[in-house]
Amino acid sequence: MTQQLPQTPSTEPELAGVRNFRDVGGLPTSDGRRVRYGRLYRSGHLAHATTEDAAFLTGLGLHTVFDFRNGADHKLDGVDVELPGVRNVNIPLSDPADGAEFWRMVRDGNMNELRSILADGKGTDRMVASYRRIILDRTAEHSRVLHALAEDSVPALMHCAAGKDRAGLSIAVSLLAVGVEREAIEADYLKSNDAHRRYKVRRSDTSAAGMSPEVMELLNPLFGAHPDYLAAAFTTIDETWGGTDRYLAEGLRISPETRERLRERLLDAG
Repeated sequence: MTQQLPQTPSTEPELAGVRNFRDVGGLPTSDGRRVRYGRLYRSGHLAHATTEDAAFLTGLGLHTVFDFRNGADHKLDGVDVELPGVRNVNIPLSDPADGAEFWRMVRDGNMNELRSILADGKGTDRMVASYRRIILDRTAEHSRVLHALAEDSVPALMHCAAGKDRAGLSIAVSLLAVGVEREAIEADYLKSNDAHRRYKVRRSDTSAAGMSPEVMELLNPLFGAHPDYLAAAFTTIDETWGGTDRYLAEGLRISPETRERLRERLLDAG
């Protein structure tokens, strides 16, 4: 039997004011199906979307935009632009009070301060702990997202600030629920490292010293997508629930019927 070729993907645009936009269509599932194009998108925030960006996004026929940022993010970057006919759902996946001083130092700290919080693997350790914490502590939020997708919220766009961590985990959970292989989820996750996708580092000191190679190296664990982070999330699922199926059923309260509706909404016909 000839293997069915995946659908032709929509052309990925170069949006002027939205970083890290992409369609996750085409990713393979364990039963030989693929995520359908035009159903699930991911990106950085939409606060700086241009008129042309907004017109493109409106043309996607989105039902819902999920914004996983918190109030501090909104204060820093702004709220999303309004897209006509699109529902905006804000589900914060991090607490603005958690690490407020840390992120102030990332933006404003001098070299010694940056070394004190990021050197010797401390930045990486912080990100790994963050991924673990979101999986463990935000089960209600991820359950809400999956139930919304199963009910009426597709096509959907998920974003946070950079479209890498909080949105990356929500996309990963959604893809796990419909049977996408973990290796394929990781491959999509790592696309956030592409030069044209990466979140632009915000620093008070934009001089050569304030944005030096050493500063950028110290900040890289925070602003890059690293396999260890997503692996920590998957390991947390396995250690806590014994695998994906129990995580979805017991952790997120996703019934077999809801998972089937998710597959109907997000996957090709097979």
